[in-house]
Amino acid sequence: MSSKKILRNMPKNKNPNNAKTKVIIPIAVIALLFLGIGVGMGYFKKSLYTVMKVPDFELTDQNNKKITNKDMLGKVYLVEFFFSRCPTICPVMNTNMRAIEDEINNPDFGIISISIDPENDTPELLKEHAKRIGAKSPNWHFLTGNRDYIGKIADQFNIYVGDKEDESESLNHSGMIALVDKEGNIRCRYDKENMPILYYSGLNYGDAEGKIPKLTGKYHPDREILIEDIKKLLQ
Repeated sequence: MSSKKILRNMPKNKNPNNAKTKVIIPIAVIALLFLGIGVGMGYFKKSLYTVMKVPDFELTDQNNKKITNKDMLGKVYLVEFFFSRCPTICPVMNTNMRAIEDEINNPDFGIISISIDPENDTPELLKEHAKRIGAKSPNWHFLTGNRDYIGKIADQFNIYVGDKEDESESLNHSGMIALVDKEGNIRCRYDKENMPILYYSGLNYGDAEGKIPKLTGKYHPDREILIEDIKKLLQ
């Protein structure tokens, strides 16, 4: 047999670099995948519009504890204005807040519910209200304080609350909710026309698009998008 034929039939030496390459390539792919996910999450957070810094506030919660905006730093949280004896939109908002609380279930998530009826909504009564609606999280604060001060806070949030001096308007309020990130910025997503929505609705609707408010409506589109945006901000 010729030497050339012998050489052809001999097994080739395995290149140790080939084995290393086979290991390195999957690791690199996985690393790139996680990097892509991280970049995607970062992009999503940046893609949420920054409305403004959350206004300073200091009020008393249902446990007679002073709560300020600084206490909420490091948490993603929602801010609403309500009152416990409200017979119309407040129970709807409470139900939607409860659903969000249950879905998020995260110690870094909170809710700030500011009463516009502080003469009635004492800390003791707000504690009963929290139990009645089934609030679970220690980060869900039902706040009360001076009505003039609360009115100013609502103005700074740009969320409508009726004039205290107008008996027919004093207990009227918006059903809008502010979403605040961990750094204390009010954030929101963009609508289909690429305009920031500024605030989210806590109401129910008679249509899936959220154009017809209805107390008994079965649709609550902003609840779903709030859950999505909260989860992203928590990551």
